[in-house]
Amino acid sequence: MRLSLRQWQVLVAVADAGTTTAAGDTLGLSQSAVSAALNELEHQLPAPLFDRVGRRLLLNAQGRALLDPARALLMAAATLEQDAGIGPGGAQPRPVHLRIAASTTIGNYLLPPRVAALLAVHARARVALQIGNTADVVAQVQRLEVDVGLIEGPCHESGLQVRPWQRDALVIVAAATAPARMSLPALRAARWLLREPGSGTREAVEQGLLPHLHHFTDSMQLGSTEAIKQAAAAGLGLACLSRHAVADLLALGTLREVKTDLPPLSRQLWTVQHPRRILPAALAGLLE
Repeated sequence: MRLSLRQWQVLVAVADAGTTTAAGDTLGLSQSAVSAALNELEHQLPAPLFDRVGRRLLLNAQGRALLDPARALLMAAATLEQDAGIGPGGAQPRPVHLRIAASTTIGNYLLPPRVAALLAVHARARVALQIGNTADVVAQVQRLEVDVGLIEGPCHESGLQVRPWQRDALVIVAAATAPARMSLPALRAARWLLREPGSGTREAVEQGLLPHLHHFTDSMQLGSTEAIKQAAAAGLGLACLSRHAVADLLALGTLREVKTDLPPLSRQLWTVQHPRRILPAALAGLLE
């Protein structure tokens, strides 16, 4: 092998940091050591990987083509070391470490019982769960930061493996004092409590409601499902959310489900995976 893992580490660190000095801080190397490793790497390749703009190094087309494969190589090497039990007392393999990114509803309401069931079987497993909106999750998958992403809206990025996971029922809710049934004109005139653009919930709500309402006459944007639930309970407007997300406040009676003449609302939940990522067996069991 003519190129070392350290050289690929330098490539990724410089691409992320933008300068050899900052990359050195990340890797625990001097600026001169980073520069030497990068120069040696580029010398062995048919073309430079970076454009030099002042003190900054910007990936060119050749570098961009190699960045994701380099990340995948480093993650595979780290996983191999982990599986081999390298470290203090290295005879024992380290516990499997699962990295998951999930959209808000999935991460807050659907995954916790599944993670609990997984840990009941694999007590030494470790699970790192990152929660964000759909766009955030897809970005983490693209950067190879997680093993798998779980999203509540369509993935608009090419080059990723996107598969249906399960259906999620959506319900319209309002404060306990709201009418039990609302007509289509009343729905059109109501204030709607919505997530931000880029949220899978926002996209699903628009796809489910706008064919019937045509537009939201009045709306308020909030940054989380919990904020929308509390705003709806306070009488600030209507919300269309996953039944899983509102089950607690419906049971407490602080929210009520509003009946309408609309067809049943639901959305598809998806798994999204980088093609260079191999799904760990324990994670595949968690998603079944």
